[in-house]
Amino acid sequence: MGAQVACRVLALSRATFYRIKRPKQKCLPATDTPKRPRRKDPRALSSQERQDVIDLLHTERFMDLAVPQIYFKLLDTGRYLCSIRTMYRILDAEGELKERRAVRRHPIYQRPELLACGPNEVWSWDITFLKGPNPGEKYRLYVIIDIYSRCVVGWTLSRTENSDLAAHLIEESCRKQGINQAQLTLHSDRGSSMTSKTMAGMLSDLGVDRSLNRPYCSNDNPYSESQFRTLKYRPDFPERFGSLEDARAFCRKFFAWYNHEHYHSGIAWLPPAVVHAGEGETVLAQRAEALKSAWQAHPERFSRQPQPGHLPEAVWINRPFKRSDNELNYGN
Repeated sequence: MGAQVACRVLALSRATFYRIKRPKQKCLPATDTPKRPRRKDPRALSSQERQDVIDLLHTERFMDLAVPQIYFKLLDTGRYLCSIRTMYRILDAEGELKERRAVRRHPIYQRPELLACGPNEVWSWDITFLKGPNPGEKYRLYVIIDIYSRCVVGWTLSRTENSDLAAHLIEESCRKQGINQAQLTLHSDRGSSMTSKTMAGMLSDLGVDRSLNRPYCSNDNPYSESQFRTLKYRPDFPERFGSLEDARAFCRKFFAWYNHEHYHSGIAWLPPAVVHAGEGETVLAQRAEALKSAWQAHPERFSRQPQPGHLPEAVWINRPFKRSDNELNYGN
């Protein structure tokens, strides 16, 4: 019987049949296998031509230029060495594939790290826009907030942004709060009013330290941003204000509510004015007594004795990084 008929009867591939019959060849170790020399591409540059390209890219004339600019500058002088892609390959082989242009480098700004363990230690302030009655008309709302108590200690409203007005607001707020020399740190972003000479001089006279955001980093000023969010997401916040006086009337009502009636989750659900006045622990003690009485009356309703919460021991803007046991813990 021939192989073809036998494979058909056994439902076996003829390729498998012949592979089984063929004796296995012993493979040589990889080290003993002769390597065939790679054929050189006839379009490839010679060693000397590659070196000429490298020397040209390192010259003072071309060392700060991008590769396409070098290529076309050479073409304008009637000179061609290689393609743009080949120049990139040569730079990559030399470990020089990086930004070649002479560009402006942004300075490295220090990450602000501020700690407040009580009221009137760190304030944060910022400016937001409120829309006026006409398109393009905006009012500037200046707000200063204590990051520990979340209490708004000063605010004003203006048609324009003015560093003198901002300095006057901060000075009056410090006077009302009885701020002493070297007691307070004032944090803000890098707006024109915040970095003005008027502001710097006024803070120096008051003995107040100034802290600034890193550019384009809103996370460095979270308390002011959060307070503005609470303002603009109020149900009665209008799309536009009818006038400057209309906006002032709304802000008076809002900040009175925010300081005295708003229960803030970050300070054990207490109103900011209560914490700022140092009465937070007294209110928490009263809550603890009420919860204790409820627990004693019906202990079966609780898995454990309920607690009223506690005020934060420390409030940070950018808590420092801590490394321990190969673990990096980030602060809030």
